[in-house]
Amino acid sequence: MKRNYIKMWSQTRITTLFGIEYPIIQGPFGGGASSTKLASTVSNLGGMGSYGMNHLTAPEIIEVNREIRTKTSKPYALNLWVSNKDEHADDYSIEEYKKLCSLFKPWFDELSIPLPGKPGADGRRFEDQVQAVIDAQPPVLSFIFGIPSHEILNDLHKKNIKLIGTATTVDEAVALEAAGVDAVVATGFEAGGHRASFIRTAEESLTGTFVLIPQVADKVKIPIIAAGGIADGRGIAAALTLGADAVQIGTAFLACEESNAAPEHKAKLFSEDAKYTVLTKMFTGRLARSIKNKLSDEMRAHEYDFAPYPTQRMFFNVLRTAAINQGRTDLANFWSGQNAPILQHKKAEDLFHSLVSQTEGIYKRE
Repeated sequence: MKRNYIKMWSQTRITTLFGIEYPIIQGPFGGGASSTKLASTVSNLGGMGSYGMNHLTAPEIIEVNREIRTKTSKPYALNLWVSNKDEHADDYSIEEYKKLCSLFKPWFDELSIPLPGKPGADGRRFEDQVQAVIDAQPPVLSFIFGIPSHEILNDLHKKNIKLIGTATTVDEAVALEAAGVDAVVATGFEAGGHRASFIRTAEESLTGTFVLIPQVADKVKIPIIAAGGIADGRGIAAALTLGADAVQIGTAFLACEESNAAPEHKAKLFSEDAKYTVLTKMFTGRLARSIKNKLSDEMRAHEYDFAPYPTQRMFFNVLRTAAINQGRTDLANFWSGQNAPILQHKKAEDLFHSLVSQTEGIYKRE
């Protein structure tokens, strides 16, 4: 009986839906931290790799998809943001920008770099990006920050592209199911990077993973992927027990040498600093979890003074780039979930095998 039960943990609605061996999905990373090597490695090992495409143009999406296909014949997912700018981004005035510059001027002065001019539009349009995905026809598209239109979802399904929506609350999960997605990522506030809320504000949508999963499981019939704070077999077993059909693991894979995260970022994830994370809008204009540092401490009182996304992101990236080049990691952002202190592996293959063996070990003890 135990052998059959052990086998069952890796056979779920998600493995059937996507045609993968294990219910382990590598989380997508934005800002260039994703890599075709990491995505294909996870897929080739029997999980499903992912690639964050939000920063890419339509031709770049086509090329990345082609490159992934040269590295794996297994299922993988591309990821997009439905909302590429905040509601008030177009109305952000030069007067408001001058106040932002005044707020950050001491840090620019500390690095001896000039304040940048007000950023313009970054040129990305979800509609163009998703058309590139339709043309590329990856096995799976996951998305965050909203729900694409009914027409777009239909066009994607017509190309046999499976769809994963992302929810931070039960209401969002219910809305995604009603829209016709194939599966939903239920992500708790422990997760690193952006909070992908879209019905209520991110600040009002801070439910923990292991509270969110059973609530979502009670309200939707589509398969559920648990995300946030999961980095080992204990987390996988717990998520499956609570009603998830798979897990999505971000920070642990981000720390692996196959990701495109900066060396300084990976080093931070294995440092003592990773014990302390913070949710802030300072780095991009949208609430996101990063490793706590001098800058996040100093700017804590100014959460409502930052620019909307993507203006804040483009503005802060100037400071971040200079800070990293000068070795001032105390002035740069490094995305991290609250699970970083338990990270052990620096190679994706080692991490994946550990996730599988740990999970099987837990079921063997039952």
